[in-house]
Amino acid sequence: MNLAKVRYKQFSQILKNIGENEGGIDKFSRGYESFGVHRCADGGLYCKEWAPGAEGVFLTGDFNGWNPFSYPYKKLDYGKWELYIPPKQNKSVLVPHGSKLKVVITSKSGEILYRISPWAKYVVREGDNVNYDWIHWDPEHSYEFKHSRPKKPRSLRIYESHVGISSHEGKVASYKHFTCNVLPRIKGLGYNCIQLMAIMEHAYYASFGYQITSFFAASSRYGTPEELQELVDTAHSMGIIVLLDVVHSHASKNSADGLNMFDGTDSCYFHSGPRGTHDLWDSRLFAYSSWEVLRFLLSNIRWWLEEYRFDGFRFDGVTSMLYHHHGVGQGFSGDYSEYFGLQVDEDALTYLMLANHLVHTLCPDSITIAEDVSGMPALCSPISQGGGGFDYRLAMAIPDKWIQLLKEFKDEDWNMGDIVYTLTNRRYLEKCIAYAESHDQALVGDKSLAFWLMDAEMYTNMSVLTPFTPVIDRGIQLHKMIRLITHGLGGEGYLNFMGNEFGHPEWLDFPRKGNNESYHYARRQFHLTDDDLLRYKFLNNFDRDMNRLEERYGWLAAPQAYVSEKHEGNKVIAFERAGLLFIFNFHPSKSYTDYRVGTALPGKFKIVLDSDAAEYGGHQRLDHSTDFFSEAFEHNGRPCSLLVYIPSRVALILQNVDLPN
Repeated sequence: MNLAKVRYKQFSQILKNIGENEGGIDKFSRGYESFGVHRCADGGLYCKEWAPGAEGVFLTGDFNGWNPFSYPYKKLDYGKWELYIPPKQNKSVLVPHGSKLKVVITSKSGEILYRISPWAKYVVREGDNVNYDWIHWDPEHSYEFKHSRPKKPRSLRIYESHVGISSHEGKVASYKHFTCNVLPRIKGLGYNCIQLMAIMEHAYYASFGYQITSFFAASSRYGTPEELQELVDTAHSMGIIVLLDVVHSHASKNSADGLNMFDGTDSCYFHSGPRGTHDLWDSRLFAYSSWEVLRFLLSNIRWWLEEYRFDGFRFDGVTSMLYHHHGVGQGFSGDYSEYFGLQVDEDALTYLMLANHLVHTLCPDSITIAEDVSGMPALCSPISQGGGGFDYRLAMAIPDKWIQLLKEFKDEDWNMGDIVYTLTNRRYLEKCIAYAESHDQALVGDKSLAFWLMDAEMYTNMSVLTPFTPVIDRGIQLHKMIRLITHGLGGEGYLNFMGNEFGHPEWLDFPRKGNNESYHYARRQFHLTDDDLLRYKFLNNFDRDMNRLEERYGWLAAPQAYVSEKHEGNKVIAFERAGLLFIFNFHPSKSYTDYRVGTALPGKFKIVLDSDAAEYGGHQRLDHSTDFFSEAFEHNGRPCSLLVYIPSRVALILQNVDLPN
């Protein structure tokens, strides 16, 4: 039987079960409206939890002097517990906004456990406390959104961002700082989408937001929920959509302020025993076949869409979810036997299909991106065809290729065919997000592309008052070329990690014991590109104009490029996409006069982007007033061709001005 049909049948069956037992996925995904703690219209309090392994459940906090047992929950069917606390006689709020709460669990073995509700909307860590405190978040006035969601962009240009490191100061930056200082930069650079990392609350800052402790809480280290809502709303006012980096692949092992051992057992939200632990990540793994786990995770998706108005998600750790082996120690050759068999966690795949179905049902213009290194077929195909339902997948082989070239090969030994293959090797009709580097490449133990290219000379030779050294010259030229060829050839969307557009030096490292809790590498030095005497501005200018040109011509939304040349000896790559002619000369020293390049149509061509221009730190070897005429002279499989001067280490985009823009 067709395995895509099998997967679709399993998805349809669970969706049908949800309809029959819960009144449909719309109601099922509203778990946060009843679970957790809620103020009732009469001033009372309604509380609900799922704790199947608990002997007893109680609510305690500031409101009752921390008496652990004075407010017991009533046991319901299927491991659920509920509590109604009537209002005070004067109808005043029983649990005031900002007061502390805890769920008390008595376990089957007689332990008394103090827990944070899995549905908590705000948690904070005060002073030197190790653990987070659950704060009842019920402000008198909620944030009122002023701007509607922007329309889904035809081309996706993503600025991957982390609020905490967005300042040049050695501290955790705030939502307010990001809204006021970083959003205008993103808009000015021509990005139309922000991917926000490390928003879901995580106790350990250095986990980069990937060890989630409270799934419904926006991280309080950057500010309040209302300040995050204002950030998203402000981005929308600029025409920028905002994606959340959602982590449903695993959860923190913390029990005092996380989901682990919530009801006193090692199961509850997770698989029991070894299957419930990711050995490499030292974290817990969800039981995606569990009814209440599905309710929790699908409600979490809806919460971020509706409460904060996110426009979609980048799903983290999809490879780990898809396979029982979690991708650990596995190589993926592309053989179908790797993707269809007992090693696939079909329950996790069904959950991802349900999540995508929910997202696109609630917000048809929303976007979902899968972080999958395995290349699972049909992950980005429609669910109706048995696919995973994602809109895009990350082209994760591309940054690895650039790092490999820079680390292992001399410039003159770069293989043009290998570069083109890596940039174009994607499944038909499955859209990819191309990127030269993301946060992964900048983490400690590795370094940014700019630092691979220029290393220690970035500290001494980036001033425009000093002559170009060979290292800085090479670094600046290749940094632009790598980005443009990735942007133009690598996918149907493009991603850049904050700061890397201008060649941010060094690497990323969060405060931890190993670095004496230093913030030195956990910041973004945007002032470097604002300094007119430093060469960072050239890379920033190029990134801006590259994005603006894509906005004008839409090559990311166009069909895949036609590559007419990948010449190993000359180190030249040429391709056409969206009616533009892209030409790259990667040779470190050779320039070519009257170099013939194939093209589809006759006409007059003009340069519309030139990496060698003065404003990009180039050598100004090309005259932009020159007209290039293509003629009916077949070359490299193209019916027409033109002659062009291509200096060494230069990227060019030419436009046929005889065609309508």
